[in-house]
Amino acid sequence: MHDIRQLRADPAAFDAALARRGLAPCAAAVLALDQARRDATTRVQDIQARRNALSREIGAQRRAGADSGALDAQARALRGQMEAIEADVPALDGAIRAALETLPNRLDDDVPDGADERANVVMKEIGERPRFAFTPRQHFELGEALGLMQFEPAARLAGARFTVLRGALARLERALGQFMLDLHTGPHGYEEVQVPALVNDATMYGTGQLPKFADDLFRTTDGRWLIPTAEVPLTNLAAGDILPAGALPLRLTALTDCFRAEAGAAGRDTRGMLRQHQFRKVEMVSITRPEDSDAEHERMTGCAEAVLEALLLPYRRVFLCAGDTGFSAARTYDLEVWLPGQGAWREISSCSNCRDFQARRMNARFRTPDGKAVAHVHTLNGSGVAVGRALIAVMENHQQADGSIAVPEAVRPWMGGMERIGA
Repeated sequence: MHDIRQLRADPAAFDAALARRGLAPCAAAVLALDQARRDATTRVQDIQARRNALSREIGAQRRAGADSGALDAQARALRGQMEAIEADVPALDGAIRAALETLPNRLDDDVPDGADERANVVMKEIGERPRFAFTPRQHFELGEALGLMQFEPAARLAGARFTVLRGALARLERALGQFMLDLHTGPHGYEEVQVPALVNDATMYGTGQLPKFADDLFRTTDGRWLIPTAEVPLTNLAAGDILPAGALPLRLTALTDCFRAEAGAAGRDTRGMLRQHQFRKVEMVSITRPEDSDAEHERMTGCAEAVLEALLLPYRRVFLCAGDTGFSAARTYDLEVWLPGQGAWREISSCSNCRDFQARRMNARFRTPDGKAVAHVHTLNGSGVAVGRALIAVMENHQQADGSIAVPEAVRPWMGGMERIGA
């Protein structure tokens, strides 16, 4: 949510910031509603001042034994006027909120310009892409040949964009999630949290999923929502709170199932398990003081990178351009992993600094160290990482000529020491 005071202070800058995302100017329309709201407040205050003056006159007349009927009628008329104006205020407040709540966050100044992913900037590339003496296969070819990745049974059970994993591949998927959790809760210092997979409207609103992205979500018959990422419940743990400065930063992590309708993904990644309605992901969330969020963003991205490096996966860090940055983010770094079967880079983690945008929506604040002031926290989130995509990357990068998969040493303790997955 945007601070209306910033819009009042420099509407041209506000419009220019949103123009970087390809949005039309809207400051004038919002400010017109804001002015109407402020005018109504001023009129109510003026009328109340007149009523107070009348009350004093009425009191004086009554003390003098004079008839105050005419003044009483004026006071009743003023009260009616004031109540009529006050009745309009909630509608104006709602219109202002509705105008602001669908506008994305303002981007940091150094976010690259550009309309879509083609303008994203590669910051660094880590690791050597594997070279094979054979033509590398895609994950679904490998998985089906092993008899451990099945799509037709999943389609019978649930429809398209679901997968059944069996045997050692199911265990590897589980092992990857446990490895990530132990890495983040150990050396990286995050607190593990178990959170609901079903949340209410207010929780979805707080992180920016509602009202704009309802079509991308699954909703239950009783009005709850299946979480698209653990970012939603983890970040909302601070909703409505005033945290002591000494409690920050809060670093939280969770491994959850995630659910996405993929409403805008028709025809994309229809083979395999790259784009699923249900998938597992380890999420990292940080809640910080404003002055610490830049350093925390770099730290969080480094934690996700450590996962990929431990799994011996070649990856690159990409700075997302204006047109590719998500709704709530002020800046985002994507980590893209190399998939030799596809011969392409694919996103496996996205780490974003949302500044105080989400905190304003959920009213998450902290008390400054001197104890005298309260300010909104900054919120950050990042995949640490998407477990299904990590499985895909391990399969394609560690595939062998005979179709088996070498298990990275980092996850073997969760695999009972297994070094290779074969048919």
